[in-house]
Amino acid sequence: MDMEQVKKDLGEGAVFDIGEVNTAFAQYFTGECYLKMLTLERVVTANVTFAPKTINNWHVHHRGGQILLVTGGRGWYQEWGKPAQELHAGDVVNISPEVRHWHGAAKDSWFQHIAIEVPAEGASNEWLEPVNDEEYNVLR
Repeated sequence: MDMEQVKKDLGEGAVFDIGEVNTAFAQYFTGECYLKMLTLERVVTANVTFAPKTINNWHVHHRGGQILLVTGGRGWYQEWGKPAQELHAGDVVNISPEVRHWHGAAKDSWFQHIAIEVPAEGASNEWLEPVNDEEYNVLR
């Protein structure tokens, strides 16, 4: 990992440590991803850092939903059946429960966000299939 490039891409908003290689969920990501849990109490919050070209599979947060606070780099967010949205530091994505979606880095930039799991009784996360390469490759 080229830390100079990571720092350049993520910029000043990347104030949290990138953490460790995300081995726990690696099967649901297309490439290199890092995870730093910020809190496991009451509201589960994590700093997630994606290497260029790394995205996660389609997935659904049942009951609680998720909030993404983009802290650095350039990435993408897409809901099923809608066009992908380009993301930059300062963007906030509110993901309602039961919405099929994916998110991750642009092809040419590291990307980082704080992921907040919205608490709800019986909340769970369902991982689905990978994003189609053809769909991702058309994104600039």
